[in-house]
Amino acid sequence: MTQYPPLLELTGIEAGYGEINVLWGVDLTLFQGEISALVGSNGVGKSTLMRTLSGLIVPTAGRIDWAGEDLRGLSPAQILAHGIAHVPEGRRLFSAMSVEENLLMGAYARKESRAVIQRDLDRVYATFPRLHERRSQAGGTMSGGEQQMCAIGRGMMSAPRLLIIDELSLGLSPLLVEQLVEALQSLNREGLSILVVEQDVITALELSTTAYVMDMGRIVQSGRSSELMHDPAIRSAYLGALAA
Repeated sequence: MTQYPPLLELTGIEAGYGEINVLWGVDLTLFQGEISALVGSNGVGKSTLMRTLSGLIVPTAGRIDWAGEDLRGLSPAQILAHGIAHVPEGRRLFSAMSVEENLLMGAYARKESRAVIQRDLDRVYATFPRLHERRSQAGGTMSGGEQQMCAIGRGMMSAPRLLIIDELSLGLSPLLVEQLVEALQSLNREGLSILVVEQDVITALELSTTAYVMDMGRIVQSGRSSELMHDPAIRSAYLGALAA
């Protein structure tokens, strides 16, 4: 049993695109102070669930409970203001803008002083020193790993309580993934709750404390990540040769 209180609870979430339903009664609980993972193959509904959670899709049924408030129907800007930041698949930087301009875009809705924003920018640079080196460089000219750092840093600049990262490792080398994992673990030790959405089950389970397995728009298994890593069904379905 986790020692942390629930931070976000999804109950019976159904959602999709027009008449096409993708999510079927999804239940998921994220705990404050933890790194959680949502894993599954491509096309099972993970990104749809993240778009629903971020306000880009309005669910047709269910409840999104955040600190006692139902977030269903709120706009993406309102959900961001509640403290939920989403780093989307593909990074989606403003390619012609500098690294620092991209980072500052993450703080566009904040009302704090310039000094507070600068403090958080310095924190991003401390977490990802390479971004400080590239701060005047156009975001679109960086490597994939550097762009992912910038996308995560942009999410950090919104001062979230929950940071959602969709496909952390997509297209990146194992060394860069390891560096990103270490950065996220450091942020988590500072108190940031994180949800990693991943096809790379090994990376997700090694990084997280709690994990949910999605298939065909449903959560089909959940538990402690360390236990799921050794579950024969999970190893057979997702870990390939490592299951032997």
